[in-house]
Amino acid sequence: MAPARKINRREFVGSAALASMAFTIVPRHVVGGTGYVAPSDKLNLAYIGCGTQGMREMVGLIANPKLQITSVCDPNKLSTNYIDWSPYGIRNSIRKALGDDSWGANFNGIMGGRDVGHDFVTKYYAKNKPSGKYKWCQSYEDFRELLEKETDIDAVKVMTPDHLHATVSIAAMKKGKHVVIHKPIANRMYETKLTIDTARKTGTSTHLLAWSKRSGNDLVKKWIDEGAIGNLKEIHNWSYRPVWQQWTQNPAETQPVPDGFNWNLWLGPVPDRPYHQNYTHCVFRGWYDFGGGSIADMGHYSLWPLFLTLGVKTPAYSAEAYGTTTRTTVDGVSKAVINDVAFPYSSIVRFKFAKQETLPAFDLFWYDGGMKPPTPEELEVDGKDMPQEGMMFVGDKGKILAEFRCENPVLLPEARMKSYLAGKPAPEETTVRGDDVWIDAFQSKTQSPGSFLYAGAISETINLGAVALQAGKRVVYDSAKMEITNDAEANKFLRREYRKGWEL
Repeated sequence: MAPARKINRREFVGSAALASMAFTIVPRHVVGGTGYVAPSDKLNLAYIGCGTQGMREMVGLIANPKLQITSVCDPNKLSTNYIDWSPYGIRNSIRKALGDDSWGANFNGIMGGRDVGHDFVTKYYAKNKPSGKYKWCQSYEDFRELLEKETDIDAVKVMTPDHLHATVSIAAMKKGKHVVIHKPIANRMYETKLTIDTARKTGTSTHLLAWSKRSGNDLVKKWIDEGAIGNLKEIHNWSYRPVWQQWTQNPAETQPVPDGFNWNLWLGPVPDRPYHQNYTHCVFRGWYDFGGGSIADMGHYSLWPLFLTLGVKTPAYSAEAYGTTTRTTVDGVSKAVINDVAFPYSSIVRFKFAKQETLPAFDLFWYDGGMKPPTPEELEVDGKDMPQEGMMFVGDKGKILAEFRCENPVLLPEARMKSYLAGKPAPEETTVRGDDVWIDAFQSKTQSPGSFLYAGAISETINLGAVALQAGKRVVYDSAKMEITNDAEANKFLRREYRKGWEL
C-alpha cells in the first residue's frame, strides 16, 4: 500500500471548495461571482514583520482577493510601546477592516507583534466564513522555522528592520519563495549585491516596494531629451526626514529584555549588545547597524523611479558626505561628540555618476534633516522659496523644480513654464503602483517592474552614501570589484561583522 500523503493547506482549501460544488460543473465566476479567485489560485503569503508599518500595510493587503496570508512572524510577541504617526491610526484601520469598533480596546498604547498580526488575520478571514471561525494562519517567532514548516507558501513579504532584509530575503529565495520587501534591499553593500545575485540565480520573482511609475519622471525626461535645460549637470533631492528620534552614541545603561521579545532573533546578524528600546521598533533606521538613514527611507521613493526612467544603470562612482556635528561639556571643557554609530541629525551627500547611455556625467546631491539647496535666482524672481521637500534638475541652460517624488515638475522661472504650456493646462499627474503589480508577477512567475534585478544602481548608490558618512571623507567606488579604491580602511563599511551562525 502506498503511504498516505499529507495534504497541505492549499490542497485542503481547494478540495473543500470542489466538494461543495457536489459534482456540478459550472463556470468559476458563476460559483464565486465577479472577481472571484478560487482558493487554489490564490498566492499563499507569509508575512514577516508585524510592527507598525507591517500592520498598516497588512490592513490594505489582506483585502486583495488574489492572495491569502497564511502565516505571520515576528520576534516580538506583543507590546504596546511602538511609535507611529498617530496614537490610534492603526487600531482604527484594523477596526474598520474587521467591522468591529471594540477591537483593541484592551490595548493601552500603540500595539505591534505577531499576536496582533495573527489575531487580525484570523478574525478577518473568519468574518467571511459561515462558521465564523478560521484556523489556517500560523504564527512564528523565528522566520527560519516558518520557512522550514510552511512549505506550501508561494511568497514572503519582509517588513522587518533594515538589517534583516537580506538575511530573510536570501533564506526565502533559497527555498524557492518569491520575495516582496520594503526598502532598502539591505543596509550593507555586500548584502545588497548578494541579495540581487541570489534573486538572479534562483530565478524567483522579487519586488522592492519603493517602485512606482510616475508621469512626473516621464515629463522631466522629455524636457531633458528636448534640451529644455540643456545638458544635465546636477540633480538635487531633499527631505525633512528623519522623523524618528536620533542619538549620537550607544545607550550607556542597560534595560531588561521585555517579556515575549526575542532579542537574539531581533539582532539577527548584528554583533551582540545589551537590549535597549532605543534600538528597536520605529527608531532602528537611525543606527548604522540596523538602518539605512533618511536616504534609505525616502531616497528610494524619489530616486529609484527616476533612475529607471532616465536610464541610470550604473551606481555612483564616488560620494562625499557632510553631517551635523555637536559637542558636549565635560568638567567645564567643551569636547566634540564622536558619532561613529548613528546617522547624523542632518546630512548632505554628493554623488558623482559616470556618463550613462542617454545622459552625460552628472552629480546627485542628497539633503536631509532640514537641509536643502539654496533658492535659485529663477525662483526668487517669482517671490518663492524652496519647498520643504523637493527635487531640482540643473542643466547648463535651465532648471526644473519638482515636489519630492518628482511630482508636479515645472520649468523655472514661472514665465518660462507659462510660455512652454502656451495656454494649455499642465499635464495631469498619474502614478502606477500597488500590490497588484507584484502579486500578478509572482503568480505568473515573472519579474515585476520593481524587481531586485533592476535595483542595483540605486541600492549601491544609497549604501555608498552611508559609507562616505562613516568614512568621513570622499570615497571612490569600483562596483565591479565592490571596493573603495582610494581608502582601504573604508572597505570595512561595505560589510558587517557577523555573529556566529548568521553569516551570509
